[in-house]
Amino acid sequence: MQDKKKIFALDIGTRSVVGIILEEADQHYYVADVLVKEHSERAMLDGQIHDVVSVSNIIKEVKEDLEEHHGPLSKVCVAAAGRALKTEKAEVSISIKGKPMMTKQDILHLELSAVQKAQSQAAEKYSSQQSQFYYCVGYSVFQYRLDGEEIGNLIDQQGDEAAVEIIATFLPRVVVESLIAALQRADLEMDALTLEPIAAINVLVPTSMRRLNVALVDIGAGTSDIAITDFGTVIAYGMVPIAGDEITEAISDQFLLDFPDAEKTKRQLIDNDLIRINDILGFESEITKEKMIEQISPAIDKLAKAISDEILLLNNGKAPKAVMLVGGGSQTPEICSRISNHLQLPMNRVAIRGTDAIQSLTIATDIPKGPEFITPIGIAIAAQASPVHYVTAYVNEQPVRLFEVRELTIGDCILGSGIKLNSIHGKPGMGIVVTLNGRQITIPGDHGEPPIIMKNGELSTLDTFINNGDQINIIKGKDGLPPHVKIKDLLDEIPSKQVYINEKPVTISTVIKKNGDIVSFEEILADGDSIELFFPTNIEELLHTLNMIDILHELKPFRLKVNGKETFFPFQSAKITINSEDAKLSSLFHHMDRITIERRHPLTVKDFAKLKNLQLENYIHVYFNGEKVKISKPLTEIIRSGQPLSSDEYILYGDEIELKFYKIEPFIFQDIFRYVDISMPHNSNGKFELLNNKESVTFYDTISEGDQLEIIWPSVYY
Repeated sequence: MQDKKKIFALDIGTRSVVGIILEEADQHYYVADVLVKEHSERAMLDGQIHDVVSVSNIIKEVKEDLEEHHGPLSKVCVAAAGRALKTEKAEVSISIKGKPMMTKQDILHLELSAVQKAQSQAAEKYSSQQSQFYYCVGYSVFQYRLDGEEIGNLIDQQGDEAAVEIIATFLPRVVVESLIAALQRADLEMDALTLEPIAAINVLVPTSMRRLNVALVDIGAGTSDIAITDFGTVIAYGMVPIAGDEITEAISDQFLLDFPDAEKTKRQLIDNDLIRINDILGFESEITKEKMIEQISPAIDKLAKAISDEILLLNNGKAPKAVMLVGGGSQTPEICSRISNHLQLPMNRVAIRGTDAIQSLTIATDIPKGPEFITPIGIAIAAQASPVHYVTAYVNEQPVRLFEVRELTIGDCILGSGIKLNSIHGKPGMGIVVTLNGRQITIPGDHGEPPIIMKNGELSTLDTFINNGDQINIIKGKDGLPPHVKIKDLLDEIPSKQVYINEKPVTISTVIKKNGDIVSFEEILADGDSIELFFPTNIEELLHTLNMIDILHELKPFRLKVNGKETFFPFQSAKITINSEDAKLSSLFHHMDRITIERRHPLTVKDFAKLKNLQLENYIHVYFNGEKVKISKPLTEIIRSGQPLSSDEYILYGDEIELKFYKIEPFIFQDIFRYVDISMPHNSNGKFELLNNKESVTFYDTISEGDQLEIIWPSVYY
């Protein structure tokens, strides 16, 4: 048999300090001594030492009393109180639109971002200035969500937004540091350190059982500490600020007892059916156990509900398979049944566990064996068997000290260094907003790249385990670039058609305008661009697209404004057929249609007069000096922009013309002079004679069709 190894452990609680001497040989433990001393003043609050000197004095008293029977004690195993743990819930979401399927590292980055958010929340809530003053001792995922819907696993998922909600537990660094300071003042060196919930779990729930979802509740005087196991590990820690003192106070209120007497009365409830009390008025009475329980029932139910609600919160909203109760407060009457009711568990799934549940353990006969000693014994065993160490790693050459309550990863080092995970991941590129046919479209930039993580010169990941002294270098991921998007990237397809116009093949493509200018599908988009896409569907749109504006005008009904009135000439318009059938501008066309356009002829003044049954002039033919001459007088004059038009001039689409009408008047001899040139002979005496059909006439005599007109100049002879 090996020599016995003596282990000195301390359970430093809110109300008292418990010292224990444990002897170990051949993996068997023997509790040799237990000593309890209460604080003389309020030196502890929620597991944190507020008065180091006062606490160190109690520790020194316990140490010196035990040394009288067990010799010098220089090293001690201690635990950070579970009630000092801070539990925070946090949620983080990220956009994954357009990103490849999510990997394990993407999900881990998301989870750690949520843990870091919870760490900041803890720092704000508990008045610390920096989040790295809190050690993360564990976290569990409450739920994943994809596009707002809960999902079991995000690996290989795609969507627009991924989110995770976690519950994380933190230990303030000051708790550990103040604990070390109190030990040093009592001339003790910390031999090993653990967490109280871990201590209790290690002696009651061996590793082989931790695949089961079990809750361990240590109900003390001021707080109830909770730890949850699942998947082979401790997944969550929690605390509620309500415990045995709540029951003591209820007894005190109901039966008019001072607090110490009420505490003694509470302990009598464990083994006695009839309790004798002496109230503050001096009256002595006896009360049955059932009656006293009935009187304090609301307080018992309040405690059971608070514990049950915290268990559900820590366990992702569901009840565990079983609940184990330890600590002095676990002996509260009916606490097991009430917790089972709140959690809707069978009665035999909630039980109090005492020191007899610890395997390979014997206790001296004069030492109590109740559930209140589970944690002190667990501290001695767990701190020795599974001590928590400080680990120092270097992140970008800066030292980071971590509290090793579990296997540590590079992710833990980043949390401990205070580096924001978002700051080492490349930022997404700046997105752009464009308008497509009046509809705004947001185009995100490229996703930023993950950081490059090296451990001791080797490529690593966030979940790579670390050891003391590891050198971790983090190179920020490259930022994403703005989107490099062409117009064609916004479209599922680019329509085109081919038609024949007057037997000539023509390909019609989509017309693209960017900020009013015609561009190609290969044009690269920039922020604020306005894109208009147009594809013709009827003949009018087709001609616009092909820039055949002149034909488009010809196909429209020929329009003039005559004497201020709109006048249309349908027969003057061009004609169009599709596949030999009459069509109009609003007619639709299809791929491979044959379109024939018969263009209109130009409209002359003469054509216009004929269409309107107008006589432009009155004329006759006469002969002058033997030559045939046409003479005329206007009957209708067509004026455009103040200028008369000749009969051969063109009238154009949209012209505004004025019609001027004249009376029919007879032609007279002098009218001929507007059409012929008269030359007086050089030997003439200036006299002349006008003849019509050989008869002498005057300038004002009328003439008719076919008349023979002459001017005779008598000769002068000398």
